[in-house]
Amino acid sequence: MKKNVSIAVVVAVVAILAGLAAYFLWQPAPPPPAPVQVQAPPPPPPPPKPEVHQVVEAPPAPPPLPALADSDSFMLDALAGLVGNKSLMKFFRTDRVIRNIVATIDNLPRRRAPMSVMPVERAPGQFITAGTENDPTISPKNASRYTPYVKIAQAIDARKLVGLYVRLYPLFQQAYEELGYPKKYFNDRLIVAIDDLLAAPDIRESVKLARPNVFYLYADPALEGRSIGQRILMRIGSRNEAIIKGKLREIREELKLHMREKKVESAK
Repeated sequence: MKKNVSIAVVVAVVAILAGLAAYFLWQPAPPPPAPVQVQAPPPPPPPPKPEVHQVVEAPPAPPPLPALADSDSFMLDALAGLVGNKSLMKFFRTDRVIRNIVATIDNLPRRRAPMSVMPVERAPGQFITAGTENDPTISPKNASRYTPYVKIAQAIDARKLVGLYVRLYPLFQQAYEELGYPKKYFNDRLIVAIDDLLAAPDIRESVKLARPNVFYLYADPALEGRSIGQRILMRIGSRNEAIIKGKLREIREELKLHMREKKVESAK
């Protein structure tokens, strides 16, 4: 029995193996797989379009400023361009131009302004009076002595003048500091001087004079007590004064476009 069982087991195993072999070896061959079609890669996407930005181009940098000590020819050329009349340039002094402008503007609201620091030459001719020796007045003819200076004021474009001033401001500020104001701003003093000139009274009638010594004075103490800038305006004639004041107002309005407040702590 054991032998038969052994044979039976062997036969069963062989039969199973044979059946398995018949199944795997004698099944019809499966059809060959369909050829795989290899697709071409998609074309690359187009490059992104460049972004467009609204860029504000900075203006070209202006040429560097000359040193204050070497600025006379530069300043005179710039003034000649503003005046546009070479014949009027003879009234400007040719040395220490910026320093003299700064010193004069600083002096205008004061009682005195020495001629030695004036940026322009003295008005030609002698001061012309009318009336009697004991009761002199300013002659209407005296106004003609200031005609060249009034023409200069009329010829200058206020916007261009202020533009030049803004560009050269570091030189004006340096000259002001060297004058004895290391912690102050020249532009503040300029505004004070302009406002003081605009406050000069508009003289319509003959202005009475007094002559206690060599020089004439205003007979009215209220007029004589005014600043040197106002006293100059009052003696150049009402028409000339009106023209000068009109130009000063234009300049002040242009200056306002460039000014901003700057708070500075006071030194303790």
